[in-house]
This record gives sequence, C-alpha cells and structure tokens, in this order.
Amino acid sequence: MQARSDAGNGTVREFLTGLGRAFAGALIFSLPMLMTMEMWWLGFYMSPLRLALLLIVMLPLLVGLSRIGGIRRTVHLSDDIADALVAIAVAFLSAAVTLWFFGLLTPDMPLREIIGKITIQVIPGSIGAMLAQNQLGGGESDDEAAEQSYWGELFLMVVGALFLSFNAAPTEEMVLIAYKMTVWKNVGLAVLSLILMHFIVYAAGFAGAERTHPTASFLNIFARFSVAGYAAVLLVNLYILWTFGRTDGAGLPQIISAVVVLSFPGAIGAAAARLIL
Repeated sequence: MQARSDAGNGTVREFLTGLGRAFAGALIFSLPMLMTMEMWWLGFYMSPLRLALLLIVMLPLLVGLSRIGGIRRTVHLSDDIADALVAIAVAFLSAAVTLWFFGLLTPDMPLREIIGKITIQVIPGSIGAMLAQNQLGGGESDDEAAEQSYWGELFLMVVGALFLSFNAAPTEEMVLIAYKMTVWKNVGLAVLSLILMHFIVYAAGFAGAERTHPTASFLNIFARFSVAGYAAVLLVNLYILWTFGRTDGAGLPQIISAVVVLSFPGAIGAAAARLIL
C-alpha cells in the first residue's frame, strides 16, 4: 500500500510539474502575439466560423505533438487527446489573465469580442504548452518514432511553419511586403526559402540536424523532404491567410505573392522545428 501511495503521489507531482511547465511554455510562445495590436483586432472582427475551424484543425496537431513529446509521457491515444485539451485550456487561461492585466479585456466589452480575443491567442499558446516538456523539461523527448518516419518529418515541418507564420500573418507589414514584390522577386524568394530549408536541416551542421542516409542521393533527399516540406508550408500558409481573411477579395497574383512572402518565415520555422523537436 505504501508503494502504491508513493506511485500515486509521484504521478500527481509529475502532472502538476508538467502543468506548471505548460503555463510557462504557453506564455513564452504566445507573449509576442499577446502584445501585438493586429491580434487584438483579429479577435474582434475575425469570422467566428473560421476561428472555430482553426481550433478544430489544431486539435489533431496537438495530439500529434503530445505523442512526440508533450506535457507528460503518454501511452494511449486517449492520454494524448486529454493532454491536447489541457494544452488548449492552459493557453486559454494564460491568455485571458495576461490580456486582462494589459487592460485589453474589460467588463463592458461584448462577450463575442472577449472570447474572440482570447481564442485567437490559444493557437500559439497551446503549441507552447504542448512543447513545454520537450523544451523546458530538461529530459529527452520521445521523438524517435518521428525521426524514423517520413510523415513524422513532414508533420513537424507543418507545426514549425504554422507557429512562425502565425506570428507574421496578422501584421500589416506582411501585406505591404507582398504588395511590393514583383513576379521575379516572388520566384527568387520561393527558391531562397527552399534552399534555406534544406541548408538549415541537412547542410549547416547545427546540433540536432538530420543525418542523411549514406546511400541516399542529394536529389532524393531534396525532393522527398525539402520540396515536399516547402509544399506543405505553402498549403499551411494559404490556409492561415484564408483564416485571417487576407485572401478575401484578392486576385490570384496577390494571393500567390502573400503566400510566398509568408512562407519565407514559415520555411525557417519548418526547418527549425526539425532541429528543436
């Protein structure tokens, strides 16, 4: 009975420790967005249906992150789903408290505006909460399966692109840069983004960088990982721009330019995710 009691206390301590790290991770990852004016506006005028859809899309991504290295070590899918919901709740609470201290949430505001301002911050906050154990725990993460899986590689690229692009997409500067880009500059930026993705992950020799298989050719690695990863980044950023209403009323050239511009930080985020996670 004593052993069982000690095991139960250890489980509770582990959960509380993970929860504390989750709050810290949510703040670290979301604080720049909590202090960005465009994010406050988005919470007010963004389509509630698009915001709800974004949260629905985020849930399986958080479940996947929990499997790789989340708030705690998990075995069953139900545990990963529970941790994903905990990450969302932690992000929601930390955003609500921080925005209230900043004076951005007041009792006279409409409920829709309050919920919108908080909910839009849940995306970066929940990613930070989920990665807290991996980044703040000081231990090894359970990502060996992801390292050996092709789809695991692409999944981490998507998460990295989503996080970094999410920081840039709401800003007016991103729209201005896309407006100033010419066709050839768009092509050049896309090529540069692709080259940087491959260089950071496979050629720069950073700690955590991928080690290519000795029999794999450069073209094979470049096509299967870098090109496919960049294609995933483009799709993620197109979805983000649509969610934020940046594609509404825009022509195809403007949309393509905005996607390419946003995919520059997205590509860096995708590459960094493979080094960090």
